Amino acid sequence: MKEYIPIIKMSRIFADIQEQEIEPMLSCLQAKVIHYKKGDYIFRQGQYIHSIALLIDGRVHIQQDDYWGNRSIINIIHKGEMFGESYAMQQDEVFLNDVVAVENSTVMFFDINRMLTTCSSACSFHSKVIQNMFMVISLKNRHLVQKLGHMSRRSTREKLISYLSEEAKRNGNSSFSIPFNRQQLADYLSVDRSAMSNELCKMRDEGLLYFSKNNFTLLDSYNH
Repeated sequence: MKEYIPIIKMSRIFADIQEQEIEPMLSCLQAKVIHYKKGDYIFRQGQYIHSIALLIDGRVHIQQDDYWGNRSIINIIHKGEMFGESYAMQQDEVFLNDVVAVENSTVMFFDINRMLTTCSSACSFHSKVIQNMFMVISLKNRHLVQKLGHMSRRSTREKLISYLSEEAKRNGNSSFSIPFNRQQLADYLSVDRSAMSNELCKMRDEGLLYFSKNNFTLLDSYNH
């Protein structure tokens, strides 16, 4: 477990936990590590889950497919981020989405009951972890509101403008990379891929932006 300590330290859920506390914490929370290959399912729709997951390495999508196979990407999980907490905390609720490794990934799982209940040893980190968890959930809710803002736009162009503008602000630069390929971006914004690609080309031809694969630059005329 020692090799995972740098990632654990950078995770928001374990912020301000002292390094000397991490190994005893992992034992107390019954942490276990599982490796997944690209395309493997970590959680499946309809499953009951009892663990909080922390992505140690790789990249994960939370997604949902409808009856006809149309896919919507609900969220993207990066290294050091937590997922599954909302359903683990309500253990009688089935998971409504699929969680899929989109790269070879390593995930650390923590028993939810161990995490939320102070143990007989009265480990000093427990109260801090619980505080951090609520901060993480609050941040996730804010990101969800941002996504709903993109989704509420009427046209494909408006959705692209909303999303790309937010990414530029988040990166503090008009040039940035996004964590999606074209199909994944279409799934995230719930638009048709061909229509979205055509719209991106039109925006490029109009001098609004430049793009190459998943690298984008918003041009000055974009802001007027």
